[in-house]
Amino acid sequence: MFEWLNFLRGTELDWLSVSVRLFLAVVCGGCIGIERERKRRPAGFRTHILICLGAAMTTLTSQYLVLEMRLFTDMARLGAQVIAGIGFIGAGTIIITKRRQVKGLTTAAGLWTAAIVGLCCGAGYFEGAVITTVVVILAELVFARLEYFIVSNARAFNLYVEYSESGNLGSIVDAIKKKGGYIIDMEITKNAKEGRNPCAVFSLQTPRKVSHQALMTVIAKLDGVVSVEEL
Repeated sequence: MFEWLNFLRGTELDWLSVSVRLFLAVVCGGCIGIERERKRRPAGFRTHILICLGAAMTTLTSQYLVLEMRLFTDMARLGAQVIAGIGFIGAGTIIITKRRQVKGLTTAAGLWTAAIVGLCCGAGYFEGAVITTVVVILAELVFARLEYFIVSNARAFNLYVEYSESGNLGSIVDAIKKKGGYIIDMEITKNAKEGRNPCAVFSLQTPRKVSHQALMTVIAKLDGVVSVEEL
């Protein structure tokens, strides 16, 4: 595929070949990271570029050791360490909020994929790098809307409710039942810490005719309810 690019994949690492590979790593990493930057995620535009660029340089270094310095080594070894080692950066973007909600998984997966794209660029596998970048962008932009549509229309969902007094919990449960909701599980913070309101996380199942937003609106209007959020 794309045989006309073969002169950039040769066994000689000239300035043109190295420059094209690193430039493509910057472009692909930037395209993946710009969506995360737009959503103000911890790892954004520059982080993805640096990871993709570093992974590309890792592959180029492996090739340089074998092709130029004639050292007896496995060219895939350094790349394998990148795939395993990128986990510590991805783990730093994953957090669990006070609402027991896990955030940052998509960003961590994007960082890991950006590293793989960088390895492709460094190896001269331009087609794989470009196609993967396009698919990742589609997953983050187009598929995200599909995911939101599926989640917003699901019968089962989790609801975080913060209220001012413990006595408000009964009215919240009654409101859920009146709307036809069924409480599968409930996690309650009975004793609020200083300066914080008590809260509860409900695992609910509702009839299809009752939307998530309608139920949240009813609960939000109850006396003593501070905030309502779908998890």
